[in-house]
Amino acid sequence: MNSFPIIRVITKLLIPYILLFGLYVQFHGDFGPGGGFQAGVIFAAALILYGLVYGLPAVHKVAPPKVIEKLTALGLLVYAGTGLACMLLGGNFLDYDVLNHGILTENHFLPEGQHLGIFLVELGVGITVTAVMTMIFYAFAGRERVTS
Repeated sequence: MNSFPIIRVITKLLIPYILLFGLYVQFHGDFGPGGGFQAGVIFAAALILYGLVYGLPAVHKVAPPKVIEKLTALGLLVYAGTGLACMLLGGNFLDYDVLNHGILTENHFLPEGQHLGIFLVELGVGITVTAVMTMIFYAFAGRERVTS
């Protein structure tokens, strides 16, 4: 892609907006459409676009495979840990008061109950999906070309 400078420049301009949109989908997934899976795919799409334009070695510098492997495990632990915390706390972790969505203390909004549980589950899913989609790209992009 070195011979296509316009594509390289446009990609550098688009990737921050793609990542910003991924953050929007991630953090508003419990209020509307979207959430962890969709945000994870958007984040992975940004990494894949970077890899397609700048090459596999460049994307390995940005997101090393060892880090991506660790993120897969981290996302799964966040997801499963939320469920485990709910079981250990007897289900009270996700109690939800419709009239009180959080505790307002000194201009800080602290989420509680169901909102916090959904946020953590969606965060775990988002991290895992980003990492797995990126690893799938690494696996396919790193294959040797077979000629017959």
